Amino acid sequence: MTSTTATPSAAPAPSPTSKPANSRARVITASLIGTTIEFYDFYAYATAAVLVFPILFFPTGNDTTALLASFATFGAAMLARPVGALVFGHFGDKYGRKATLVASLLTMGIATFLIGVLPTHDQVGWLAALFLLILRLAQGFALGGEWSGAALVATENAPAGKRAWYGTFPQLGAPIGFIIANSLFLVINTATGGSEGAFLEWGWRVPFLFSAVMVIIGLWVRLKLVESTAFEKAAKEGAIRKAPIGTVFRHHWKQLILGTFFMLATYVLFYLMTNFTLTWGTKPATVEAAQAAADAKGVAFDASTFYPGGGFAYHDFVLMQIIGVVFFGIFTLLSGPIADAIGRRRLLIWVTAAIIVFGLAFNVFLLPQADPKFSGALVQAFLVFGFMLMGSTFGPMGALLPELFPTNVRYTGSAIAYNVSSILGAAVAPLIALVLWEVAGPWLVGVYLSAMGILTLIALIVSKETKDVDYEDAGIGSSAVL
Repeated sequence: MTSTTATPSAAPAPSPTSKPANSRARVITASLIGTTIEFYDFYAYATAAVLVFPILFFPTGNDTTALLASFATFGAAMLARPVGALVFGHFGDKYGRKATLVASLLTMGIATFLIGVLPTHDQVGWLAALFLLILRLAQGFALGGEWSGAALVATENAPAGKRAWYGTFPQLGAPIGFIIANSLFLVINTATGGSEGAFLEWGWRVPFLFSAVMVIIGLWVRLKLVESTAFEKAAKEGAIRKAPIGTVFRHHWKQLILGTFFMLATYVLFYLMTNFTLTWGTKPATVEAAQAAADAKGVAFDASTFYPGGGFAYHDFVLMQIIGVVFFGIFTLLSGPIADAIGRRRLLIWVTAAIIVFGLAFNVFLLPQADPKFSGALVQAFLVFGFMLMGSTFGPMGALLPELFPTNVRYTGSAIAYNVSSILGAAVAPLIALVLWEVAGPWLVGVYLSAMGILTLIALIVSKETKDVDYEDAGIGSSAVL
């Protein structure tokens, strides 16, 4: 593969122990803000896809059809993410991290804001659904390049021996985004009368419009970034490739495969702890309660298709999730220093083994209990344990995936692995979990999580430790990671 050399820097090539190019505060903010918006957007859209979009954008006359159409636009972002990973990865490895990060955040911010000002079906007919789909695809496209760029900003500017700790900053965007989005929707939903009245008229738009505030802050910080010393070194040594995509598939395909499976259990756990648990937790716990809910809505009820859930009120269960997500954030931060001390691979092997055991214990926490108070305590413990494991496995990924690749294909390689894993884990996990739940109950959903954990564990066992890899390897020769 031929290469082209970017304009060389006038400064001498930096050493692996050279001072980071950007201040700690700038690195933290620049890497954190984008992923916070990413997950904030995910939960805002997911909530609106249930409460708002079926009514205002897909009024088909059938509740199930409208909900399916709404979720179809939600899932469309997953298809756009790998495309965004290829495009932003290409430009990030060829022209630098700064401009690419600014472009991805701006694209994401504009798309999210515009959702908040979209006309509804009553105003423009089927064009409303089309506009919503286009903006959702734009969000997915932008998000395909956002995570990797944020992870590279953090890790390529990390001091020696603290790469995993710095890599937890973009990961922290997941719990922060969850808390902000769900708290804001709860407040607005309560203040405007729930699914009726002012909430449907204008209240649902506020979370999407509010994202502009975070985007402006993120752009202000990212425009002040300078390129990392690792990228400057790669440019000076002539390692920049004309087609990073071709290079990563030709010379680093093993890393792509392993990186994808490293993230598999993490993605499945994440979406089970959020989407599946919310569905299970707010579903009636008894046939009588389900019958009463159906009667109140004026719809038919078939007891033969009923599968019991937690029976919690929506507001109560979301608050329980938020409590669990606090532990998600705490353990995300704690995982970084531990991974720097003992290695990413060793930590993740232990955490993944714990995820496998946790999956097999679903029945202990989610079986109906005779005492509702005891059941509530068990479910809260379930959420806390699950999110603790989520933070412990998600935190080190901010360093691990980029460490699999040399500088000249690091953006492309880590973006592809991260986003392909999102399809294998995130895109199908809610559907698979729902089917398994209806077939045999929550215990089979836990078995599914354990099975994905075993695949991740195998990938970790056959891989090598990346803690001490030369992170300023420009990529002129072959990678020594595997």
